[in-house]
Amino acid sequence: MTVVHDRVALIGSERKMMKGQSLIGSADSHEKLTVTVQVRRRPGAVEAPDLAQLGKQRPSRRSAVDRKAVLSALGADPKDLEQVKQFAQQFKLKAEQPDPAQRTIRLTGTVDQFNQAFGVQLKQYREGERTFRSRQGSIFVPRQLHGVIERVSGLTNRPLAQPHHKLIPRAPSGVTAQQVAQLYDFPQGVDCSGQTIALIELGGGYSQQDLDNYFNSAGIPSPQVMAIGVDGAANSYGDPGGADGEVELDIEIAGAIAQGATIAVYFAPNTEQGFIDAVLAAATSTQHPPTCISISWGAPEDVGWTASGRNGMDFACYVAAALGITVLAASGDNGSNDGVYDGMAHCDFPASDPYVLSCGGTSLQLDSKGMLKNEVVWNNGNGWATGGGVSDEFLLPSWQSADEVPRQVDSGQQGRGVPDIAGNADAMRSPYEVVVDGAWMSVGGTSTVAPLYAGLLAVIAAGSGAKPGFLSPYLYQLASQPNLYFDVDSGSNTVQPAPGYSAGKGWDACSGIGRINGNLLLQQI
Repeated sequence: MTVVHDRVALIGSERKMMKGQSLIGSADSHEKLTVTVQVRRRPGAVEAPDLAQLGKQRPSRRSAVDRKAVLSALGADPKDLEQVKQFAQQFKLKAEQPDPAQRTIRLTGTVDQFNQAFGVQLKQYREGERTFRSRQGSIFVPRQLHGVIERVSGLTNRPLAQPHHKLIPRAPSGVTAQQVAQLYDFPQGVDCSGQTIALIELGGGYSQQDLDNYFNSAGIPSPQVMAIGVDGAANSYGDPGGADGEVELDIEIAGAIAQGATIAVYFAPNTEQGFIDAVLAAATSTQHPPTCISISWGAPEDVGWTASGRNGMDFACYVAAALGITVLAASGDNGSNDGVYDGMAHCDFPASDPYVLSCGGTSLQLDSKGMLKNEVVWNNGNGWATGGGVSDEFLLPSWQSADEVPRQVDSGQQGRGVPDIAGNADAMRSPYEVVVDGAWMSVGGTSTVAPLYAGLLAVIAAGSGAKPGFLSPYLYQLASQPNLYFDVDSGSNTVQPAPGYSAGKGWDACSGIGRINGNLLLQQI
């Protein structure tokens, strides 16, 4: 075991300088930063919920979730958090009030203090036109905290994730979210007041004027939208990076489907720390407990993430699922390579997490009257295609079949298959019409599919009186139900030079089990 000054390397914390990055020099030793430290689950706690078994039950027959009991079972021992606090004080780091339910404590100090506390050397790097603070190698923790501390996020502030959408000038082939809902036979006229959809956003913002413009045009009252800041982030409308498009399309699509629902928008920094903290904040919120959490951001599961970071996000998604909250995530917009041009296939994360309902993309083929003739895998042939594949990082879950999920095309390993379901995402042939930064635009990408289905699940919760909760195992159980899914069996998500996956009968690594018929799913739930 590696030891540095009576410290041991934190498992899964290693970082390497990636291709395209260059070292500038040491980070400013006086720069102040705040990190999130996550500790282990409380030793001796009652057994965690078996979500694989729970998820197979019809949602309306599941027992009501005892939030206090779940968070107690999954939470931290306050003594572990106190140990971290005492360690921090040795290096004059300020410790905020710990959160046993989230198993986290936040520490604030200077670069120099964190270098000493965790045995790292924080430096400045360049990647393209941006600079960021990061490190190489492992984080080191005191021997007595080995096995207690599981994750330290925030030392690195490199932007991690990409929004999964593509905006283009308003196209004549555009469709509205309401039209897609009708084509997919989503329940109509359901009052979703009382339901909350949480959106995770890592940049950008919205304006009420844009939202009013969109919803007035659709003949729908504007939903109640709340901006909730995480780790110092806020609604930043006018973001020059273009993330407004992601934020506003998420609100508009989800709000058009789940009319009357509250939209809680969690803004966080685009870092590993911010991403995980936002999902945990949404999942454990007592003021605005969500029906579902929609995530339209992601990054290749094996690029940018540390292993401990992936584990931290997996924990956040597990907490949500255990609390009866459905987490949906876009599967990516760069096909089989997920935007990594190394000649290999990659899956997007957190879409590849087993506790996430992963949403892939299709292309609608409409007749002259706007009726749906067919639906195929979305692939524009220019690098824009639905994400999907087989995970290198997560095992095949029990609710997926090894007979249907192929082995990973590069490694030959078995793994979690992505996506689970699919819906319209084609920016060229069947884009959604949205209002962004004061103008009508057309948009596609799998980031449109996550809020679309989040809206459906809020409708189903309102219509059935039962929160869908952790839904993946149940959806796979229903795969044999006639007409519940449209089997998208044509097309592929291959983006050269990476090998890809082709659609076929049954589950495939482009469209999952297919597109959902909303009314039939409501009947089943």
